[in-house]
Amino acid sequence: VALKRMLNFNVPPVKNSTGEPVWKILIYDRFGQDIISPLLSVKELRDMGITLHLLLHSDRDAIPDVPAVYFVMPTEENIDRMCQDLRNQLYESYYLNFISAISRSKLEDIANAAIGANAVTQVAKVFDQYLNFITLEDDMFVLCNQNKELVSYRAINRPDITDTEMETIMDTIVDSLFCFFVTLGAIPIIRCSRGTAAEMVAVKLDKKLRENLRDARNSLFTGDTLGAGQFSFQRPLLVLVDRNIDLATPLHHTWTYQALVHDVLDFHLNRVNLEESTGTESTPAGARPKKKNKKSYDLTASDKFWQKHKGSPFPEVAESVQQELESYRAQEDEVKRLKSIMGIEGEDEGAISMLSDNTAKLTSAVSSLPELLEKKRLIDLHTNVATAVLEHIKSRKLDVYFEYEEKIMSKSTLDKSLLDMISDPDAGTPEDKMRLFLIYYISSAQAPSEIDLEQYKKALMDAGCNLDPLSYIKQWKAFTKMASAPTSYGNTTPKPLGLFSRVMNTGSQFVMEGVKNLVLKQQNLPVTRILDNLMEMKSNPETDDYRYFDPKMLRGSDSSVPRNKNPFQEAIVFVVGGGNYIEYQNLIDYIKSKQGKHVLYGCSELFNATQFIKQV
Repeated sequence: VALKRMLNFNVPPVKNSTGEPVWKILIYDRFGQDIISPLLSVKELRDMGITLHLLLHSDRDAIPDVPAVYFVMPTEENIDRMCQDLRNQLYESYYLNFISAISRSKLEDIANAAIGANAVTQVAKVFDQYLNFITLEDDMFVLCNQNKELVSYRAINRPDITDTEMETIMDTIVDSLFCFFVTLGAIPIIRCSRGTAAEMVAVKLDKKLRENLRDARNSLFTGDTLGAGQFSFQRPLLVLVDRNIDLATPLHHTWTYQALVHDVLDFHLNRVNLEESTGTESTPAGARPKKKNKKSYDLTASDKFWQKHKGSPFPEVAESVQQELESYRAQEDEVKRLKSIMGIEGEDEGAISMLSDNTAKLTSAVSSLPELLEKKRLIDLHTNVATAVLEHIKSRKLDVYFEYEEKIMSKSTLDKSLLDMISDPDAGTPEDKMRLFLIYYISSAQAPSEIDLEQYKKALMDAGCNLDPLSYIKQWKAFTKMASAPTSYGNTTPKPLGLFSRVMNTGSQFVMEGVKNLVLKQQNLPVTRILDNLMEMKSNPETDDYRYFDPKMLRGSDSSVPRNKNPFQEAIVFVVGGGNYIEYQNLIDYIKSKQGKHVLYGCSELFNATQFIKQV
């Protein structure tokens, strides 16, 4: 909504205006591009009158009779370039929108350039938009994508980090979170764990919100904006969690559609890049397939199949794609049948009456064509994506890994020794084995003895694993042992429902023999459990000493005693140090069972296990 208002020259768009929109061009930097692209398609931009969208630092020609809307970060180089645009008199008028608040001195630089270029009248509006975060779903956001290594898990947890570096990282995170709450139009009540990076974020965010509220003249949370938030009647709870409370989940193999796509494919800012297979030439086992054409698909909110199934277990998704395909084929056949009837020769009575009868049918068939084509596009898209995921599941035996890790995490008996899994040459990549072992290591109450550990290490090395992450996890475990007991993951394991015989003999294009049909049971991951305690005001040793901040209180009091005793209706969970789709899905599943409650999930960056293991 905020973006659409900005693209409409910062006036809320009028619904029923019949006239053409005002044609304009949009100029953004990489940050602006990342914020807009998951939310607005090129077509939607065109509907709003954006005829051209260009990067700020590209070579742009002058278009003297068109207004330009800028959407950029207030950095030195961006401002220099904007001043240059003013001097070169590129456009008719300039609407300058800064993603994050611009400083007084930089604003003066622009003013000086405008005076020098004699273009003061052309700078129509200057706005701080406070939109420095990326929304990927209605209920999920990440902080940034450009230079995300600055706020990555590794950056926050480096042993040699200096205080000033840490301050900078925290300020970056807080700036984005502040933008998030300005856009929401709500002041949260903040809870966080003690002694973690999350606590530093909480302290700074509390201070920043407090200062903004005190400055009544310039406060961003007054009057018209507040009513606009969906939370006008009750304040949301912000739970700040540190990634270190649970390092097993980001390494875990997964079984739901969206998380699998993120784990095994190249899925980034809601766009998945696939390599198309060029033929059926066989590649030797374990070898990398040959170079292929890249294709990219957007998985967005308008994709109904995706919205419905992104949280479903994979077997269910394969089955649904198949069903969609069959219903599509039936519709297509109907259109073909009508076509052949319409081509009837001769003037006999029967044909004429059939004709009038079928005209109505044909009209409705024709009017449903666009819908049919869209359906076909989505089916093809998901057939390709699901097939690509399936190839990974089969070649790496991901179903086996998933089931085995769930058993480890829920402390149930294992049917096969860990050593066998690691030394099985057919099961998984070296990285899969490393992930499995790290989860075992993190979840075990007693660390394995030195002798066992050496044996595991040897097996891992024979399997070609890189052992660097283990030394980090070892230190982390020793450190957290002093701080707290290991996190429990509930005690439920997925049930196999027999193999996919039923789906597969109906001539499906998914050849799934040998893949286990695992069904998930809802169990709360640590992050979800913490949220549950704080949102429902349950007393639990895990969360009882969480700090409590209320930026609206005049004096900040350092207490963990919550002021309000009522459960919250809305909550935002934010993971400092990075998050993943497994946790997001787990939260969504949890909140479905709670009537009328909402949860948003945010993280400083979104990584899959491959990216995470490199940071450890």
